[in-house]
Amino acid sequence: MTEKQTWSQRFESALHPAIARFNASISFDIELIEYDITGSQAHAKMLAHTGIISHEEGEALFNGLEQVRQEYRQGQFQPGVDAEDVHFAVEKRLTEIVGDVGKKLHTARSRNDQVGTDTRLYLRDQIQQIRQQLRDWQTVLVDIAEKNVETLIPGYTHLQRAQPVSLAHHLLAYFQMAQRDWERLEDVYSRVNISPLGCGALAGTTFPIDRHYTANLLHFDNVYANSLDGVSDRDFAIEFLCAASIIMVHLSRLSEEIILWASEEFRFITLKDSCATGSSIMPQKKNPDVPELVRGKTGRVFGHLQAMLVIMKGLPLAYNKDLQEDKEGIFDSVNTVKACLEAMTILLQEGLEFRHQRLATAVTEDFANATDVADYLAARGVPFREAYNIVGKVVKTSIAAGKLLKDLHLEEWQEIHPAFAADIYEAITPRQVVAARNSYGGTGFLQVRQALINARTQLSVK
Repeated sequence: MTEKQTWSQRFESALHPAIARFNASISFDIELIEYDITGSQAHAKMLAHTGIISHEEGEALFNGLEQVRQEYRQGQFQPGVDAEDVHFAVEKRLTEIVGDVGKKLHTARSRNDQVGTDTRLYLRDQIQQIRQQLRDWQTVLVDIAEKNVETLIPGYTHLQRAQPVSLAHHLLAYFQMAQRDWERLEDVYSRVNISPLGCGALAGTTFPIDRHYTANLLHFDNVYANSLDGVSDRDFAIEFLCAASIIMVHLSRLSEEIILWASEEFRFITLKDSCATGSSIMPQKKNPDVPELVRGKTGRVFGHLQAMLVIMKGLPLAYNKDLQEDKEGIFDSVNTVKACLEAMTILLQEGLEFRHQRLATAVTEDFANATDVADYLAARGVPFREAYNIVGKVVKTSIAAGKLLKDLHLEEWQEIHPAFAADIYEAITPRQVVAARNSYGGTGFLQVRQALINARTQLSVK
């Protein structure tokens, strides 16, 4: 049997060793140790501020906790499974350092509000780090876009050639996705940054605590108004996991495109050696491991979101041990998102090159200018639906003849409809097709240049 725990005087014997291991969370919640210490220091200050303990005791607790922090940073304090969780581990070591006064730290506090506080302190820190990574990612997208305003790339719908677009316009679509991610995390942060400290186990406390005092010390915006809700709420975790999942969706979508672009079928990009690997048996291959891993890792973040929803769906108020399962999913999602953002930023910044000649050729070898022929007729008074049907027949006959629209003679155009004139050839060049789409938010070069100015302005917002 294991050593009896702090709470175990209620029990006749200690936990079975296997159950102690099963019950323990120290193997993963050690991630929260510095946040636990910070929250405990604020709690100690509040206990002294309200007269629940003396100022000397409060100072001893604060300094003792700081010593625990330094010991952990220096590798001198490494609690094992016998500590059960990070909270007991810190309190036990604190008591060894400062003596019996260490046992006063937990006055007017439960592990339920303590762990809720720690998790929020951790998550709000991680949210800010991820938001900065999103800014770094956006900056790289804009940097590349600015160099490729007039580089054309085939645009697709249904993975079929649709219309040519500016490469910058294509990259700025991902900039806008990342901007929503950045803003979404700011919104999530507002609900993470609410303090449950002082809610106790579920019903508050009989001690004259000052919850707003600790909230201010810890830079929380507010406190939970209901103690039951404060210790059992994990909406903030679900929202974060949802936001993290959407970030991964965006990274995975670009990953899929990069994988396609690097293939021999597309040949739109060349992967540099610094961000690709080879085959163990086929010496000619260069594999897009980074985007493939990002695409694969997306599923694990989705899984953590689903797991968190399932954990919460049947929990009665207030705290339940099931909530111990929230941390590993949050930690892993944070680490996965941060790693994927870093890898994709490096990949785009220095791990690939666009093959400009191949792209220039690609936008001339299809019927992606067919809509522009219909627009040409519509601009000359032909009802668009009629023009659409005319061009559809032209495409059909051209495919049968092995021709592209640019290969048709002027006489052939005029046989199709008398409205066609010699300027049809300029109208259907890829560059003109792109330049002409000058509606707000479109791929026209003027619009793209303005979008880049707007993007730089957005990046200046911290």
